Amino acid sequence: MSKTIRIGTRDSELALWQAKTVQSIIEQLGHKTVIVPVKSTGDLVLNKPIYELGITGVFTKTLDIAMLNDDIDIAVHSFKDVPTLLPAGIVQAAVIKRGNVRDTLVFKDNEEFLSQKDAVIATGSLRRRAQWLNRYPTHTVEDIRGNVNLRLQKLEDNEQWNAAIFAAAGLGRIDKRPENAINLNWMIPAPAQGAIMVTALEEDEEIRAICAEINHEETEICTTIERKFLNLLEGGCSAPIGALAFIKDEEINFTGVLLSPDGSKKIEVTRNEKLGEHHNLAQFCAEYVIERGGKRLMDDIKNSDRKINIYSTKRLTEDQRLLFHNDVVADSSDFAKINLNRIHPSILKKEIENVIITSKNGVESLTTNYSAAELQFKNIYCVGRRTKRMIEKRIGPVKFAANYAQDLAEHLVEFMEGTEVTYFCSNLHLDTIPTILAENNITVKEVEAYETKYDGKVIADSVEGVMFYSPSTVESYIQKNKAKGVAFCIGTTTADEAKKYFKDVRIAKVPTVESVVELVNEFYI
Repeated sequence: MSKTIRIGTRDSELALWQAKTVQSIIEQLGHKTVIVPVKSTGDLVLNKPIYELGITGVFTKTLDIAMLNDDIDIAVHSFKDVPTLLPAGIVQAAVIKRGNVRDTLVFKDNEEFLSQKDAVIATGSLRRRAQWLNRYPTHTVEDIRGNVNLRLQKLEDNEQWNAAIFAAAGLGRIDKRPENAINLNWMIPAPAQGAIMVTALEEDEEIRAICAEINHEETEICTTIERKFLNLLEGGCSAPIGALAFIKDEEINFTGVLLSPDGSKKIEVTRNEKLGEHHNLAQFCAEYVIERGGKRLMDDIKNSDRKINIYSTKRLTEDQRLLFHNDVVADSSDFAKINLNRIHPSILKKEIENVIITSKNGVESLTTNYSAAELQFKNIYCVGRRTKRMIEKRIGPVKFAANYAQDLAEHLVEFMEGTEVTYFCSNLHLDTIPTILAENNITVKEVEAYETKYDGKVIADSVEGVMFYSPSTVESYIQKNKAKGVAFCIGTTTADEAKKYFKDVRIAKVPTVESVVELVNEFYI
């Protein structure tokens, strides 16, 4: 090629080392080159963690612009910094043979802090932060930014920090690895970590042909798998996702991980495939992670800057959270805590003719205290389909189940045998059943099977609706918050309590959590 190839790069010591490595390989092929340093947003903004900058390709975008403006012919990147989707018109032209893939811990004095409860670790990577906190949940992780030299100096100057985490390849390439450093072999690296990638314009066939000559096929195969795994999880460079593929004995070994930003949740996958039969490896592993809660974790990360607009006063399961409309950003916690009571044996010393159980907590209390054989109930009446299923699984057949307490009471007035009923209830319950039965000369013997304690929390002003599942959750909420927005209620008794405080009260079609979620979704259609 007659013209000089302009090699674009960031101007840090490490970036220039990488660019000079590519320059040397290209010049060995007989081509002339020149290095064109360019500052990136990631180099200019050092007062915020990378994941807070809100820019995809924080270290690559400036070089992309320079290439599209015809200021450079190729760009050299740390492959782990490159977004999985390149700008239109720019393509991956080559991958250089990979260096050390691992993360390295550089510590100041000794390694004793690793076994201590309190320690401070510095890193600007959300992936490293999450994995460190997953392994050392009591440690503190603080942000550190800047090039390798600047971060090493910051570690030295900060008296509070015990250590900082670096890419092993970065330290080694500029000969800055201190003696007091260890590779973190347990930490899964960023996809394509340790690799150098070259981009070029898609239309520049001559440049792409030259780059193809310097491409390292094994590194390309492994990094392609890692980055496809990242892309399928819809992660950006700052997502807490790790991936590592390597080839050994004609087999590709892959490990991937997705974590919550605080490290409290971790989903890991490991799989091996024969080389040549590996083309679905990334997809299989990504789907494995997604099916085990990965989608929700990624949604939480993406929604971290979106305000919560729905709050559930009962902690939701993963499956229940996945049912929400895309416009819903929900949070949840248990506003009513349950303690099971000891039920005195004298209550159960003989067969009880009529029994009322209105919740699964009542069933839990009875079966925790006694075996099914000891629970001699002739006629069992209950509220709720799930309570009915639980009773019939653990105790025995249910004679009649109603969706709501009032419906059950009215049924008992008309059809119950005898004039006495034993009601296994909470210390906090509505008087609907006892009042209706007493008015119709039916004696109600109340037994406190469990204790309900209020455990409400102050919720954000952004919340537009609250999900309630019992009168006690309404009461617990009101103790800490003002009534505003919509009250989404599981049934009429809960709605009656909510109407004392909320102007807009809506009732689910059937008394299930999923039906309350459906009610919320209808609000956002």
